[in-house]
Amino acid sequence: MPLTPSQSVFITCAVTGSADTAARNPHVPVSPPQIAAAAIEAARAGAAVVHIHVRDPKTGAHSRDTALFREVVGTIRASGVDVVLNLTVGFGGDFTIGSVAQPLPYDAVGTDLCGVRERLAHVEELRPEICTLDCGSMSFGEGNYTMINTPDQLRAMAGQLRHLRVKPELEVFDTGHLRFACRLRDEGLLDEPMLLQFCMGIPYGAPDDIQTLLAMISNLPPGAVFSTFGIGSHQLPYVALAALTGGNVRVGLEDNLYLDRGVKATNAALVGRAVDILRGMNVGVLTPAQVRQRLGLTAFAQQS
Repeated sequence: MPLTPSQSVFITCAVTGSADTAARNPHVPVSPPQIAAAAIEAARAGAAVVHIHVRDPKTGAHSRDTALFREVVGTIRASGVDVVLNLTVGFGGDFTIGSVAQPLPYDAVGTDLCGVRERLAHVEELRPEICTLDCGSMSFGEGNYTMINTPDQLRAMAGQLRHLRVKPELEVFDTGHLRFACRLRDEGLLDEPMLLQFCMGIPYGAPDDIQTLLAMISNLPPGAVFSTFGIGSHQLPYVALAALTGGNVRVGLEDNLYLDRGVKATNAALVGRAVDILRGMNVGVLTPAQVRQRLGLTAFAQQS
């Protein structure tokens, strides 16, 4: 497969995520003011898109409280800093069995299952330009936990997002997820251009080797736009790899806590490093306005 490098890319910064990472890097934002400030700083450093989870300010655990999203989004919009908002809907499908010997009753502490309407409540209220849509189920790491996203759930969410005029960023953790994302397109549930995020190296999804990434890219439909990232120490090398393979870039503390060996990162520093890598490759970095035009996004003020 010949390489078709990108001439220009957009950078997404995933500022906090949902994992227990705040104890390992003090720069991981937890409270709504911290998350909003990190997003604003990332935008000023060159991120055109910020991907946002929220956390319980008291415990640091992930949350789907619409009030927390409202505070973060309101602060970013009031700042006057132009950035494309990308809110997660990657919750409400968490399922942990009771034990290997006795799966039911399930583990209530590790299980968070809710309906489609509840999963999209914050998106319906806040109308970001983009939100994520995890395109399948998988064993996400060790233990008895499984991330559940059924085909009918995904169809329902895709249809509702189309109605809201919010573009789904289709999160692809493995090749089967890509097949289903393409099925959503074939069924008319996605507006062009199709937007995908290849999430590489997450147990037990697609490995972050170059051959797997190229195989996934080779199965994209014409006109599709993709980003990709590797986790941990592979995040920054993936900036170059994304551009070399015709894609866009994602960095941020959701996926990687270090800027250099032993040096704990900030979101803005990771974005700045990505900008330096891309400019060193003579690859342009797109502005939020250019991203809106490329992806056909509907601005917040025009969605009602």
